[in-house]
Amino acid sequence: MTTAISTTTVVAVIGAGAMGAGIAQVAAAAGHTVKLVDTRAQAAQAAISSIQAQFSKMAEKGKISQADAVAASARLIAAQQLGDLADAGLVVEAIAENLQAKQQLFRDLEGIVPADCIFATNTSSISVTAIGSALQNPQRLAGLHFFNPAPLMALVEIVSGLATPRALADALFATASAWGKTPVHARSTPGFIVNRVARPYYGEALRLLTEGAADCATVDAVMREAGGFRMGPFELMDMIGHDVNYAVTCSVWNAFYNDPRFQPSLVQKELVDAGFLGKKTGRGFFDYSAGAGKPAPTTEPSQTLPAALSICGDGDTARALAERLSAAGVAFERSTSADGRIAQVGTAVVFVTDGRSATQRASDGGVADTVLIDLAMNYRTNTRIAIAHAAQCSTTAVSSATAMLQAAGMNVSRFADVPGLAVMRTVAMLANEAADAVNQGVCTAAAADAAMRLGVNYPQGPLAWANQAGPITIRDVLANLGASYGEDRYRISPLIQRHVFSGTRLHD
Repeated sequence: MTTAISTTTVVAVIGAGAMGAGIAQVAAAAGHTVKLVDTRAQAAQAAISSIQAQFSKMAEKGKISQADAVAASARLIAAQQLGDLADAGLVVEAIAENLQAKQQLFRDLEGIVPADCIFATNTSSISVTAIGSALQNPQRLAGLHFFNPAPLMALVEIVSGLATPRALADALFATASAWGKTPVHARSTPGFIVNRVARPYYGEALRLLTEGAADCATVDAVMREAGGFRMGPFELMDMIGHDVNYAVTCSVWNAFYNDPRFQPSLVQKELVDAGFLGKKTGRGFFDYSAGAGKPAPTTEPSQTLPAALSICGDGDTARALAERLSAAGVAFERSTSADGRIAQVGTAVVFVTDGRSATQRASDGGVADTVLIDLAMNYRTNTRIAIAHAAQCSTTAVSSATAMLQAAGMNVSRFADVPGLAVMRTVAMLANEAADAVNQGVCTAAAADAAMRLGVNYPQGPLAWANQAGPITIRDVLANLGASYGEDRYRISPLIQRHVFSGTRLHD
């Protein structure tokens, strides 16, 4: 079993910005002497002073002992130039995202550090293979991709370029573990794991906005309160900054030769062109100026529940709805379901979206009063649900379906009749992208799920969610989205197809 580098190894961190300083803090806390260097005058010393203050605060709060705080602080050294790193056994580069700059830095270091010194790049988007191609010995380089803020975020992507030996990747994996992190192996492909698999979370939301499905606040609320995501896509893009988010999307899109799955949004480009970059500029999708309030999501007013109510079938969604109605003291009948309906309320027939629009489903099934509900992570606890209704559906039927969901304790947000609604289409696309990453050998299924939970705080991994919804459901949603839009964007991963045909889970 490969072991971590010894704590007697000097770790050099190049770049004293937020990421570099965070990595230096992690390494020093783990017991290493850390040399921090930056081309900006006094930047390294300022970063070290800030890290030392963090150690003192941690000691005051009882998170570490005072002795450990003092010892960790003493292990931090501000180096003046690259020549001061001659005794380093591991160099972690955390400079600007520029291929030529990174290549030049590592070429310079080859003439300074020992031949057995490990090179690691914290790049989030540049090919590790490309960086290593400039080295005399590219076998010494791997990606060590931390997430911001590095001291708090558990995930580290260990990224292998074409020349990276497995032993080196395993050593960095063991080292990240020894530093208290949760590492995952990834192959150097565009976006690695997280920045690739996360693209649909933004992309599908931007499409919903473009199609007028709902306003930003409503989509965000549905993704939080039904999907279980910590932040909705629009507030998250505002927090990240549209310049950064748009640039990453363009980078991945270009790197995959303009694959439509990663196509950037004109809506976001307009924000970038206008300088409306989100919180940092005071305006993005939302207004952050002084006194501006955040808009509330659109919620349907209270409706009257008709007497005729039947919960249909024995699927998990129908059972969850029955439990909630029973707990609320609402009387209903139970009936079978031959067409996938989960409830009938008056004339309204309620289905979970399968990627078709409500209007198409009404036409296909011959049920004019069709109402669709969105996917929820947990139908027993979600506090909000998105619905859409067919164009041929009566106003009374929409009111009846809304009243049933309200009686079960959910706020109801009505969307325009877009295929797949919000949570379902997003989860299907996240699962599809994760499955393709696994299918293409970028990572394992377990690593894909761990990366998305720990790197971007998803409520569960996309492949675990696909298991929960069922691979057949995910396959059908993607197929119906593809048929509705006529785009290769929604093509189904061969891995999902295989699991559908074999009747197996995507992973345990």
